[in-house]
Amino acid sequence: MNSNDVIGDHLWLWRGDHGDGVGWTVNTAANGLVVNGNDVTMYGLFVEHYQQYEVLWNGNGGRTYFFQNEFPYDVPDQASWSSGGGTQGWAAYKVANTVTSHEAWGVGSYCFFSPNNSIVASRSFEVPDTAGVRFHDLVSVSLGGVGTIANVINTTGGTANTANQQRYLVSYP
Repeated sequence: MNSNDVIGDHLWLWRGDHGDGVGWTVNTAANGLVVNGNDVTMYGLFVEHYQQYEVLWNGNGGRTYFFQNEFPYDVPDQASWSSGGGTQGWAAYKVANTVTSHEAWGVGSYCFFSPNNSIVASRSFEVPDTAGVRFHDLVSVSLGGVGTIANVINTTGGTANTANQQRYLVSYP
């Protein structure tokens, strides 16, 4: 999305990652949504199963009201899924480090790493630590304890895994 002042209402963006004729190297897709415009608002955003950042938000003044995500089910191994610098996996929702204003309410990310339940995502949400970037009512869930999300947002919020399948965070920062 390269335009400013856009409103998105109930978008469901999905990469097939289970079923016949699909696979990690068969139907590749890095991102579900990349927002480069400023003052973009999303209502009911569902982005699932992409192989890198599911959402990459580069524009300022963004707002999201309800976000639902599932990480890709079909990650074959940890080495195949890393955003680098020691980070395991890719955040479901990444606000670029250059963004100074962004806000989101009611956001959740889920993992179900069925072919390899040892897969870890370092975090569900990755944002710059700046006063104008705020998240409210967050959750990370390991569905059935199949896989791990180490943190809800950045390095905060606790681990969702077999022992603690749901992690809630009221607000960040």
